[in-house]
Amino acid sequence: MLIQEKLKNLTTNPGVYQMFDKQDQVIYVGKAKNLKNRVSSYFVKTHEQNKARVLVANIKDFKVIVTATETQALLLESELIKQHMPRYNILLKDSKSYPYIFISHDKHPRVGFYRGKKCQSAQYFGPYPSAHVVRDSLSLLKKIFKVRQCTNSTYRSRSRPCLEYQIGLCSAPCVNKISDENYQSDVLMMSLFLSGKGRETLERVSKKMQLASKNLEFELAARLRDQLIDLRTIQEQHTSSSSNDLDVVSIAQQDGVNGVEVLFIRSGKQIGQVFILPKNSNNQDIKQVLSAFLPLYYLGKNTPKQILISHKLSDKKIIASALNTHIIDTPNKDKKHYLNIANLTAKENLNQNLLSKFRKKSTLVHLQVILGLGKLPNYIECFDISHMMGEATVASCVVFEKGVPKASQYRQFDIKNIIPGDDYAAMNQVVYRRYSKLLKDKKPLPDIIFIDGGLGQFNQAIMVMNSIGVDDVQLVGIAKGENRKAGLETLITIKDDNVNKINLLPYDPALMLVNHIRNESHRFAIKNHRKKRASRRTTSILESIKGVGKLRRMALLNYFGGLQEIKKASIHEIQKVSGINLVLATKIVKKIKS
Repeated sequence: MLIQEKLKNLTTNPGVYQMFDKQDQVIYVGKAKNLKNRVSSYFVKTHEQNKARVLVANIKDFKVIVTATETQALLLESELIKQHMPRYNILLKDSKSYPYIFISHDKHPRVGFYRGKKCQSAQYFGPYPSAHVVRDSLSLLKKIFKVRQCTNSTYRSRSRPCLEYQIGLCSAPCVNKISDENYQSDVLMMSLFLSGKGRETLERVSKKMQLASKNLEFELAARLRDQLIDLRTIQEQHTSSSSNDLDVVSIAQQDGVNGVEVLFIRSGKQIGQVFILPKNSNNQDIKQVLSAFLPLYYLGKNTPKQILISHKLSDKKIIASALNTHIIDTPNKDKKHYLNIANLTAKENLNQNLLSKFRKKSTLVHLQVILGLGKLPNYIECFDISHMMGEATVASCVVFEKGVPKASQYRQFDIKNIIPGDDYAAMNQVVYRRYSKLLKDKKPLPDIIFIDGGLGQFNQAIMVMNSIGVDDVQLVGIAKGENRKAGLETLITIKDDNVNKINLLPYDPALMLVNHIRNESHRFAIKNHRKKRASRRTTSILESIKGVGKLRRMALLNYFGGLQEIKKASIHEIQKVSGINLVLATKIVKKIKS
C-alpha cells in the first residue's frame, strides 16, 4: 500500500531507481526516461519473466534519484551498480570492481594493481576511476621509487638481477642490491605519496638529495633530483584531476519544510548521496537554513576541497574559512549538471517525505475514529511476551510516536517469580512494572496501549491499570486471526463492561499500522528472549553467586567433576573444597537448589 501511494505521486522526470529488500539492501538498480512509468511497470499483476516475479516479491521499498537527462541516468546507473552490486542486476552488472594500487606487507614489499575484496595482507590506495590510470601511475612509480612489482614466486626464485634492474626500474632487493633500510625508506615515501602526502614526500626527497650532494655522492644526488622532478610532475597532474572531487549541497522547500540533498562526487563520479531534514527549520528562510546546515554537517569531518551549493550565501567566506574548503555558488559548465541533479533529487525526496508524513497522520486519524478516541493517538505502546516452554520468559514494550517506531524508547523486562509458561502472570507483571514506574516518575502515559495475546492477557492489563488508578488510557487487545493468518486479526476493546470486537479489512490502513506495531513488539521480544536463553546456556549458575570467583568456581568443578555433581552435594561436602567456608557453602547450596 505504501509503494502504491509513492507510485501515484512519483515524478515523470528521467532518473535512476533503487529497489530495497526487507534488510534495506539494494537488490536492483535501473534507469528510466520516465521514472513514474518505469517503476510502476514492476508492480503490475502479472510478469512473464520469472526473474521479474522473484524481484518484485522481494521489494520492500524503492528510492529514486532524479537526473536532468537520460545520459546522466545511464552513467549514474552504471556507478550505482558497481557500488552496490545488486543481486538482480546480473545482466547489467559489470563484474569488475574499482581498481586499486596495493603495497604488500612482505619483507621487501611489492606494489601492484588490484581488484576485488580487500584483505589485511596489504595496504590499499584508491579507488581509481579506471585501470588505465592505475597502470600509468604504476609505470611512473616504478621509475621514481624503483620498488619491485614482480610476483612473490618470481621474487623468491631470483639468483641474479632481472631486466627491470638493468634498465633502472627496480632496485633488486631480491639479490641484496639495496639495503633493507634504504628499500623500506623508498616504500615509505611511495606510501606517503599515494596517501596524498605529496608535500611531505617532496621534502624528504629534497633533504636526501642535499645530503647526498654534501657527501659528494653525485650519482645518488642526480637520481634523487630526477625523482624530485617526476614527483612534482605527478603532483601537479593529481592536483588538476582532483578538482572533480566535491560535495554538492542542494536545499529545497515545500509547505514550509526544508530538505537538504548532498551528493558526493569523487574523481568526477557520483559515489553516494544523503537526504537530510534539518530539525527546527520549518518556515524559516531557505538561505538561513543552508547557512546553518553547512557547519553543523561538515565540522569535525574530512571536508572535501570544494562544496557546490544551490543558493548564494552572504556568509559564504566565513563558512569556507571555518571548514577550510572552497565553496562554489556559481558553478561552471563542468559542474552545473551535478547541481541540476542535486536540485531535482532534493525536490523529489522532500515531496515523497511530506507525502509519507501525510499518510501516517491520515492513518492515525483513521485509527482514532475506529477506536472512538477524543484525541489523535500520537503516542502508542505495545506489549508482547516471549518464552520457550516457559524458559527465559521476557516481555517487550515498543513505542511509536506519530506512527513511527522510536527504538531508543523500547524497553525489555525479565519476568521473574512466576510459574513457567504463565503468560497471564507475565503480562500482569510487565504492565504493572511499566506504568507504576511512569506514574511514580510523573511521566506521560501513552494514548493507546496494545496488548498482543488475546482476551486473557488483555484482561490482566485492565486489572493492573485499574489497580494503579489509571482509567484514561485506551487499552486494545490484539487477537490472532484464523490459522494465525496476518490481516485477519481482531481488535478488542472493553467499554461499560461490554467486550467490543473490531474486524477490519486486511488492507485497512489502521490494521496495517496495528500489525506493524504488533510485529515490532514480537520481533523485539523474540530477540531478547533468544539472547537471554543463549546467555543461560553459556553461563554457569556458579558465576551468579557472590563470593564465588573464577578460582573457587574452578576448584568446585575440579573437585566434583561437574555442575550436576555439585547440585547433589551437601553443605558438608562442599565445605571440603579449598577456599569454601560454611557460610559460602550454605549460599551455594541455596542458590543451585532453588
